[in-house]
Amino acid sequence: MAEPFKNLFNKELVEEFANNIHKYDNSFKKDEYKSFVLSTLEDLELKDRMRLISSSIHPFLDLNYKQTVKILKKVKKHFSTEVSMGLKSMVLPDYVEVYGLDDLETSLNALEYFTVDSSSEFAIRHFIIKYKKETMQEFIKWAKSSDEHVRRLASEGCRPRLPWGIALASFKKNPDLVFEILELLKNDESMYVRKSVANNLNDISKDNPEKVIKFVEENLGYSKNLDWICKHASRTLLKAGNKNILELFGYKKDSALIVENFEVDKIVILEENLNFSFDLKTTNDKIGNVRIEYAIDFQKANGILSRKIFMLSQNKINQKNKSFKKYQSFRTVTTRKYYKGLHKIAIIINGEEKIIKEFKLK
Repeated sequence: MAEPFKNLFNKELVEEFANNIHKYDNSFKKDEYKSFVLSTLEDLELKDRMRLISSSIHPFLDLNYKQTVKILKKVKKHFSTEVSMGLKSMVLPDYVEVYGLDDLETSLNALEYFTVDSSSEFAIRHFIIKYKKETMQEFIKWAKSSDEHVRRLASEGCRPRLPWGIALASFKKNPDLVFEILELLKNDESMYVRKSVANNLNDISKDNPEKVIKFVEENLGYSKNLDWICKHASRTLLKAGNKNILELFGYKKDSALIVENFEVDKIVILEENLNFSFDLKTTNDKIGNVRIEYAIDFQKANGILSRKIFMLSQNKINQKNKSFKKYQSFRTVTTRKYYKGLHKIAIIINGEEKIIKEFKLK
């Protein structure tokens, strides 16, 4: 089992962090800081551990905000470029989030510096909320940076629905300022940046689907990289069966496509697999461009069924029929609780439900 991310913010990090701050300013009461932080660290989860480490610097360092930022920029050099160290160094932008909201210039400069080989994506959002115009103007500069981490911050930082981050209500309502940034980054040479652009667009699609559909209409077919962004950005709309986006990618409802021989286990036991199979056929010469999904209608505690859609295949099939065999695990996981009773499974072709059957979970 993978080690929880929260364990990166441990005693070893606190001691090394305190020693490095003391290295650049020996007035820092490092022993008192370490004692204070470590007294409660183990009881906290990820974000609270990060906040404890960052917010506790001030009481033990006799410097103002600007002076402390200068010290922390020097400390940043002691975090390596390893992924784990990049996560650990997020305590630095978190400090800016806590103490820097009244000093925009110093804070934006610090967040640009701290994001390299790490990320300031969570901290920057509070500055967007307080100084939207000024911060978004800075994002335009960041989008033109020579450093991919800074360019990515320009996209990732203004995602309307960034996971684990505070939502940006104004951009959920009107993402036009976000699109100004994404237009600058949509042809970026870095996959790291392009993935962020796609994720940002996917966020936007949940509140403003018509704007993302328009983006796909205007950008699909120009380059392989842009096509990838369009497809990845459309995943929520595709899964929802949005007719317009499905047709843009060539997935049209087709009465010539037929699902036959749909076999499903009638009973599945908790901790085991649901097995199912079917044949996809066409009355045309070939099946063609097809997106195949299956949906499970899970039983909930209140007796209501809740649907989750899973991807099975999406490609061109140059034959008249093709067989599929698949299983769905019902092993216990932390992200889903299973309830015994009636469930359903459906086969969805190009956004259209073709067939559905019931099964029971015991």
